[in-house]
Amino acid sequence: MSQNPLGVHALVFAGGTTPDEMSLIIDQTAAAGYDILELSLHDSPNLDVADARGKLEAAGLGIVCSRGLAFTADVSSDDAEVVARGARLLHDSLQITHDLGGTHFTGALYSALGKYGHALSSAGRANVVATLKDLAVDAQDKGMTLGLEICNRYETNVINTAADALRLADDIGHDNVVIHLDTYHMNIEEDDFSRPVRLVGDRLGYVHIGENHRGFLGSGHLDFASFFHALADIDYTGPVTFESFSSAVVSPTLSNDLAIWRNLWNDGPALARHALSFMTNQIATARAV
Repeated sequence: MSQNPLGVHALVFAGGTTPDEMSLIIDQTAAAGYDILELSLHDSPNLDVADARGKLEAAGLGIVCSRGLAFTADVSSDDAEVVARGARLLHDSLQITHDLGGTHFTGALYSALGKYGHALSSAGRANVVATLKDLAVDAQDKGMTLGLEICNRYETNVINTAADALRLADDIGHDNVVIHLDTYHMNIEEDDFSRPVRLVGDRLGYVHIGENHRGFLGSGHLDFASFFHALADIDYTGPVTFESFSSAVVSPTLSNDLAIWRNLWNDGPALARHALSFMTNQIATARAV
């Protein structure tokens, strides 16, 4: 068994969060042998929270929720009304995570998920900091942790590197705000796969494992060995979650936001079983050295 709780993203199995979809997602996550399900809250209006919580508890699964924002509800905007809509969405999403039984809410909590046509303004950054300070207090009152997922330049203009994320976390100034590294984004923005891990160190709270093309692990060119060795070097024992997207499983909103145009796999359960084995082996190998 891995020393890290291992997770899988719900979009490996289904595109939405209706009760039927959640039954499928939870059954497949448990059948593949995972500890945690990560659920994107892009489809939260269709989510029956009490029903999903019961199914998660019956399956013995932990839950982590994630989301990005929209350009109409963007806390990095200069427009106070747009920021307020984004803040409401974040607090609502935090409450949903709590009501599902989760303690960890992560993602691009600081901006819309999409290509910006301009650099982040100083006013926009100040709005991010103020909003996330409030959210961190709300999370603290609920015994919860916030993750700042570092995304690439084509999905946000707020934080693109580990150094960016640490500066933002410092400005937010709450201990329950942790850094979330993702190998897919690191491949675009970082110099290598080990220095950012060591830079973040004990402030690392969540990890996404994804290939450079977001398909089967090991079928791309990412240097997973150095990444997992760096995790072992800092003695990271937090969650490691597999994230993969294919046009075979479509979320009407998120698939477009993430530019999921290609069919990289058809069989989500087989993909999930392969990923669990891959991550378990990488963690064991890195810790054995």
